[in-house]
Amino acid sequence: MSKSTAAATAPDSTVSLVNPEQTLKASRALLAHIKKAAAEPKAGKQNLLANEESTVAETSIWLTLTTKLHLHDSNRLQPSKIILPHPLNTDEESTICLIVADPQRAYKNMVASDEFPEELRTRITRVIDITHLKAKFKTYEAQRKLFGDHDIFLADDRIINRLPNALGKTFFKSTVKRPIPVIFMAQRAKVDGKKVSQPKAKKTKRNPAENVNARPLTEIVSEIHKAIGAALVHLSPSTNTCVKCGYASWTAEQLADNINKVAKDLVERFVPQKWNNVRNLYIKGPETAALPIFQTDELWLDDSKVVADDKEVAGVVAGKQKKESGEQANIGKKRKTLDAEPEAVVSEATPAKGSKEDRPKKKAKRAAVPVSNDEKLDKEIAERKAKLKKQKAAAKKAVDV
Repeated sequence: MSKSTAAATAPDSTVSLVNPEQTLKASRALLAHIKKAAAEPKAGKQNLLANEESTVAETSIWLTLTTKLHLHDSNRLQPSKIILPHPLNTDEESTICLIVADPQRAYKNMVASDEFPEELRTRITRVIDITHLKAKFKTYEAQRKLFGDHDIFLADDRIINRLPNALGKTFFKSTVKRPIPVIFMAQRAKVDGKKVSQPKAKKTKRNPAENVNARPLTEIVSEIHKAIGAALVHLSPSTNTCVKCGYASWTAEQLADNINKVAKDLVERFVPQKWNNVRNLYIKGPETAALPIFQTDELWLDDSKVVADDKEVAGVVAGKQKKESGEQANIGKKRKTLDAEPEAVVSEATPAKGSKEDRPKKKAKRAAVPVSNDEKLDKEIAERKAKLKKQKAAAKKAVDV
């Protein structure tokens, strides 16, 4: 395919190429399979406290994205968020820990105020700033206890980059409970679409109960609701990325809505070159097969990655082999000519001294030169090339089958 043809057939990067009907069809098939598998008896040890409904409700549904090139150069410890039409964490019994910027007293007063929603206040069991976090949770045992006491961790985006050093591998060795970034800082005013810088105020002793740099209470509540219900994207130097989109207890329509939203935002926001870099999109459960909802027709981004036809490949390989064999064959010849040139020069420059009896001695001297081993080397090279050619033909035959 030429570059002009590839550019003409390139998909529009602003439009989602996932077919909603295919997503709904795959969601129904996947949910039916998970419910059928949960109803079947399992061999080995069984959990007597678990039933079919709880097993299905706890089963997560994942969207898997495979790309042609890596999405990121390194692991990102800070997850990104995709707001979903159907929130993920709606369990009223799950607990939340807020990690905020100094001072913590201002945020504690907000959570304790009457304007704060009661159902959300009961779920927030701890509010702590970065200074107290470093002081109280230095040891590994304390960090593990904090990790086990809460289900969800939300962190102010102003201090979230300092948390890997403060919390260590207890929180960041996996992606289960990594702190989710939230924006609690007050937004600067805009004039004609541009942010206006605030004038520098004189340094005065600030009341810990006041935080002039915090957002209004309603915006903080909205930010918390968005964060706990969003899908989290953890980028890594890989061509494979998985995002949780829902649970097996949902309806197929709810699951399909979330999958379509995640697929569109994931490609538009995080994939370089958008849909041109997407290879496949699948949905799957923890122990199920992956059901495809999108597959590309082009496996590479440019023509330099595409292998030519068989005849062209054979011609190129033959030319390379001929060139290599010619170079190998000339090695011995060059060595012989170089060795023979000084003697020829001497014989032409100076006449032979003595009688004819001296000439056989020179011939014997030339015969004493060790014979070149080029024939044996050429034979070994030819055998290796023939063996390699057979291996390539067998591999190509296996791929075609």
